[in-house]
Amino acid sequence: MGRSRGGITTKIHVIVDALGNPLRFELTAGNSHDCVKGYEMLQDMDLAGKTVIADRSYDMNNILELIEKQQAIAVIPSRKHRKVQRKCDWWLYKERHLVECLFNKLKHYRRLATRYDKLTCTFAAFLSLASILLWLN
Repeated sequence: MGRSRGGITTKIHVIVDALGNPLRFELTAGNSHDCVKGYEMLQDMDLAGKTVIADRSYDMNNILELIEKQQAIAVIPSRKHRKVQRKCDWWLYKERHLVECLFNKLKHYRRLATRYDKLTCTFAAFLSLASILLWLN
């Protein structure tokens, strides 16, 4: 579990389906960048013919090449520092709210929102349980 001056900063990386149900999640320390774990998670997925929607922090060349190599569509806005800004389908990008809704639902579980668990294994176990409970509702 990541700890910094601001407190516990564990990041939860989630892959969701079109309905907002979690398919896979990974935990990292707060000081690691999103794109590293995102690339590893996308490598294990079969993306052929699917659309990958992600925020600006996943706008890396290796992630975009991986998505293109698997014949998927990338809906990832370009970061501000890119010299050549890619086009983004903003109407399709709005579907990313399903991920934000999932995190909002997970924060209703006080144990996840306040990060009471000190060990990564117990935090991940309760995250799995909360994901299952959300799926059942």
